[in-house]
Amino acid sequence: MKYAWIERNRQHWPVSLACEVLGVSPSGYYEHKARSAKPRRNVSDDALLVHIRAVHAESRGEYGWPRVWKELLARGIRVGKERVRKLMSLHGIKARGKRKFKATTDSNHKLPVAENLLDRQFSPPAPDSVWTSDITYVATDEGWLCLAVVIDLYSRQVVGWSMKPHMKRELVIDALRMAWFRRRPEPGVIFHSDRGSQYCSDDFQRALIAYGMRSSMSRKGNCWDNAPTESLWGSLKVGRLHGRRFETRRAAMDEIVNWLTFYNHRRLHSSLGYVSPMQFERAWLAAQQRQAA
Repeated sequence: MKYAWIERNRQHWPVSLACEVLGVSPSGYYEHKARSAKPRRNVSDDALLVHIRAVHAESRGEYGWPRVWKELLARGIRVGKERVRKLMSLHGIKARGKRKFKATTDSNHKLPVAENLLDRQFSPPAPDSVWTSDITYVATDEGWLCLAVVIDLYSRQVVGWSMKPHMKRELVIDALRMAWFRRRPEPGVIFHSDRGSQYCSDDFQRALIAYGMRSSMSRKGNCWDNAPTESLWGSLKVGRLHGRRFETRRAAMDEIVNWLTFYNHRRLHSSLGYVSPMQFERAWLAAQQRQAA
């Protein structure tokens, strides 16, 4: 049976990939897993609520009912998704509310702009083939804290970041440098960003050339051309920073690093079949090693 094969091989193949190959849905697999779990004592609403609150607290309020349900199944707690949804609704447990945030792109310059090589192809075949990057900012009592990240588009893992009190080109250069030293990719990586002056600067473009990377930029005023990175900002700000007050930039930096660690190692990513970026990439590496053996 297809679901049984996925279960036997889930340590070697991402659930989302196996489901795609076998023509079944990830949600169907998880529902089958919940139904076929070993019989165990029924979990009372009070006990289930404790588990729900624990998962919700561990995500710092970021998870809504779909991710809470997936995490409960991953922990071996046999429960239906409707029961989780209704119980969370009854007790007012929900993901942090959505909020719009201002764009930070400064594209009002006369610097050269790269061609859009990515062209919204957001599913590269392997890690370190496409990286994306963007800048945002966070308010503190000491002033703005600016954050730049570099994302490996294959696994959505944040592979580099930089935080400074300004939005100058050094911010993105440091994020790029961190990503390169951590990953050491082969030449040819597409590096996609918006048309901000930091990314168009001579210093940043020279750094890309030195690392053997190809610059790619979104069309003017089109945030959808860099949608995965925009999604990351939504997850960070809505899930962790919204409503928070930081007395110092250091306090904000500590919270952001804590969230980036959670995001890479533990946060269930819907586009990856509800596994974390690092779990998804480990599964890919294991598959490559088996093929090479």
